[in-house]
Amino acid sequence: MTSEKSELNGSTRYLIEDNDEGNLYQNYSSINTGKDYTLQRSPSFDPANRVTISWSNINVFVKPKKKTLFSYFRNGNDVEEKQLLYNVSGEVKPGQLLAIMGASGAGKTTLLNVLTARNLRLLNVDGEVLVNGENVGQDITRLSAYVQQDDLFIGTLTVREHLVFQALLRMDRHLTYQEKMERVAEVILELGLKKCADTVIGVVGKIKGISGGESKRLAFASEILTKPGLMFCDEPTSGLDSFMSQSIISVLRDVAEGGRTIICTIHQPSSEVFELFDHLLLMAEGRVAFRGRSTKALDFFKRAGLQCPINYNPADFYIQNLAIVPGKEKESREKVMAIVEQFSREAKTIECTISTGYSIPAPQVKGTKYKASWCSQFRTVFWRSWISLVRDPMVFKVRLIQSIVIALLLGLVFFQQKLNDKGIMNINGAIFLVLMNISFSNMFSVVNAFTLEQPIYLREHWNGLYRCDVYFLCKTLAEAPILVFMTTILVCIVYWLIGLNNDVGAFFIFLAIMILIANTAASFGYMISCMSSNLNVALSLATPLIMPLVLFGGFYLNSGSVPVYFIWLKYISMFFYGNEALLINQWRNVNNITCTTSMCAHTGKEVLKTLDFHESHFLMDILLIIVLLLFFRFLAFMALLIKSSKKT
Repeated sequence: MTSEKSELNGSTRYLIEDNDEGNLYQNYSSINTGKDYTLQRSPSFDPANRVTISWSNINVFVKPKKKTLFSYFRNGNDVEEKQLLYNVSGEVKPGQLLAIMGASGAGKTTLLNVLTARNLRLLNVDGEVLVNGENVGQDITRLSAYVQQDDLFIGTLTVREHLVFQALLRMDRHLTYQEKMERVAEVILELGLKKCADTVIGVVGKIKGISGGESKRLAFASEILTKPGLMFCDEPTSGLDSFMSQSIISVLRDVAEGGRTIICTIHQPSSEVFELFDHLLLMAEGRVAFRGRSTKALDFFKRAGLQCPINYNPADFYIQNLAIVPGKEKESREKVMAIVEQFSREAKTIECTISTGYSIPAPQVKGTKYKASWCSQFRTVFWRSWISLVRDPMVFKVRLIQSIVIALLLGLVFFQQKLNDKGIMNINGAIFLVLMNISFSNMFSVVNAFTLEQPIYLREHWNGLYRCDVYFLCKTLAEAPILVFMTTILVCIVYWLIGLNNDVGAFFIFLAIMILIANTAASFGYMISCMSSNLNVALSLATPLIMPLVLFGGFYLNSGSVPVYFIWLKYISMFFYGNEALLINQWRNVNNITCTTSMCAHTGKEVLKTLDFHESHFLMDILLIIVLLLFFRFLAFMALLIKSSKKT
């Protein structure tokens, strides 16, 4: 991307150049490379979006656990309620960058959760949080941006593609496509992402991508696309070296100076990083130890009898004096409480006015949770799902090689079987092995589909980017062409090598059944994936859940010999219906089998009879495979929906 300065009207022109990735955008959402976007850049932030946030007398308690009969006899009636925050108050205005600091367990994260109205399910909160003098409650999540500590991205996308995805789903639906792309170009320059704009984000251990600092700036870029007046950042320098940390906070400093209100939690920054914060909130034991301009903190501690040594990092000095030292808990708490009481006395005379008379009007919160329409969500999420699949080296290369190798192995082992008594057993075994291989390979290929992306999905869904049903449909539909392609490759090789029914119609029926089985197995894999909390759990569940269905597939155990107490497993086994349909397709028109023993079946119908399969069941088998496909997929969706609703 290149930028050209125009002397006319002080505008900046951004030219998005054509590149190899351009074709990926075509026919999806008109992301036309080579289009000239002219951005009218104002020197200051829109005053209508400026936000003052204030909070007063915040007290937070951990909800007591529900008493069981056992705990009642063990502890009696007494339930100790633990308090996490004590009368915490504060205010941050537009243009200010506030650092919330404190030792571990001081209450930094708890306060941030209260301000952002997140993760409060297990807490009781007293007090008031106001935005421009008004209590907006849970709607603060729509008025603000929240940059979390962990950076979660789809690593196969480029930086620009990620921001385009975010812009299409985060920005107001009434904005034109061109306006959204202009905003993406503007944010890329604003956050210093121009050099890596067309670089793949990367996947650790698989795909080389952008650096840690660029990744953190990309997280900020995603949040400021909508020009929020209020930003929360949880440990923005976590995992970064001192240089990168300073770079990130410098970016936040510049953003704040543009008129935004920014609140960060941060743990022991370097002196260079600390100097970038103009306001400071020190916490200790759930209480406020200092609140005000960061330049005045040293004077406050000096008045409290604590002198910071020369050439010593002030941030380290504050943390050391507010920490509870192991082995010296009593002395440490006495010192902390002395500092807290000192600030409390001084705060009574300099108490900030918790802004109720601030002249800027409160932001208007719209009723709809999603900025994009259902169709726009579907197009955008499907595009990302498809891009992430085709760029994953494991999808095409490894799975294609796997399909070809297994097809050749099975084809050569069962090469050109003849229609005789030995061939009957070999053909039946080969068909069931092909059925099993296609089922297992497709199930295990998608069992990680939802578990690996689960943190990303939950964060984006809870942030209102897209609906649960949109994500589920897009993920499963994007996989479908690959499932069909891999199954077709395997069947085309193995079918003719084994020498199955040489009728062309029988071949296409065999292929169609295998494609149905592949998608049903994938649905089973989706179900396991959506029900599991992580990939290890999913892999542990997959084999024990599918093996009973294999046992009652009609190959290892004659379908007429299934014990009555296990009969239900036969009727939910895709292997049973698939095996019966495939063998009917193979044997129903075979009228002459060469026999060398008297016990041999002479026709295909006799072969089916020995297996307790019935030719009249063929259409019903196909129908029931489709029913199982939809049933497993429905269970998968319901599991994902339930998981999506458990927001803490």
